[in-house]
Amino acid sequence: MANVVVIGAQWGDEGKGKITDLLSRSADVVVRYQGGVNAGHTVVVQGQTFKLHLIPSGILYPDTECIIGCGTVIDPEVLIQELDQLEALGISTKNLLISETAHVTMPYHRLIDRAAEERRGNYKIGTTGRGIGPTYADKSERTGIRILDLMDPESLRKQLNWTINYKNVILEKLYDLPPLDPATVIEQYLAYAERLRPHVVDSSLKIYEAVEQRRNILFEGAQGTLLDLDHGTYPYVTSSNPVAGGACVGAGIGPTIIDRVIGVAKAYTTRVGEGPFPTELDGEMGELLCDRGAEFGTTTGRRRRCARYARRDQSLCCL
Repeated sequence: MANVVVIGAQWGDEGKGKITDLLSRSADVVVRYQGGVNAGHTVVVQGQTFKLHLIPSGILYPDTECIIGCGTVIDPEVLIQELDQLEALGISTKNLLISETAHVTMPYHRLIDRAAEERRGNYKIGTTGRGIGPTYADKSERTGIRILDLMDPESLRKQLNWTINYKNVILEKLYDLPPLDPATVIEQYLAYAERLRPHVVDSSLKIYEAVEQRRNILFEGAQGTLLDLDHGTYPYVTSSNPVAGGACVGAGIGPTIIDRVIGVAKAYTTRVGEGPFPTELDGEMGELLCDRGAEFGTTTGRRRRCARYARRDQSLCCL
């Protein structure tokens, strides 16, 4: 299999979860390289349905090492819920590794995300409201909290005391929302840290060790190429780079490590949320595709918009 990147070739929801699950059976390592809990993979194995948002679907195979890369943004509460659900079903999570430099979604990210979307009115983007955009914004602004910060209680207290007081000004003055209590948030996230601590590693080092050992590596993207921050239908896009090149930055590897890229598409297109959709079917056919294809978002449960597949000369795909 060598080193393979799997991406969505449309607006996401192409069935990447099924392909990723299929390839995971031959992979030694599966790496999730971007996105956050705004993404979801639904996988059915032996009659059991698994809805995963952060943990790579390779976790279902006991000999597969699963890595959440530095390009992802992690909501610890959701990640721990996924760990608990898998373990309750008898699935071991000991092979899950988390990048120490991945950024953390905080409560103020979710609050600001929802409030900002509401303020946009008729100009809504269609965000999931899970705080993904604000988390990536803080990463770019260099005020973000990383997983390694969670591992250092003293450092976390210092950073969050300043950051939460700063965010409270935005919450109160701009959005008329109640402030967050820094002490409550800090203690909550310190508890999350202890649960996640055994899984935290230098993920780039782990991946390069796997390369040197000639292990098969599968790089798993979320969303689709037309939702790419730079190459998609901006501004109705996600906050990261789901294109194949995003695997290099989001996993911490060089491009020469990638042997093959697989783009997943389906016979018709769908998208969740707002934005241009040139071949959208508004009538009976669109409803039929939605119902027959069970086109409801894994993360939000929202009904997906359905459309005809664009001709090749109409495609905006950037693999």
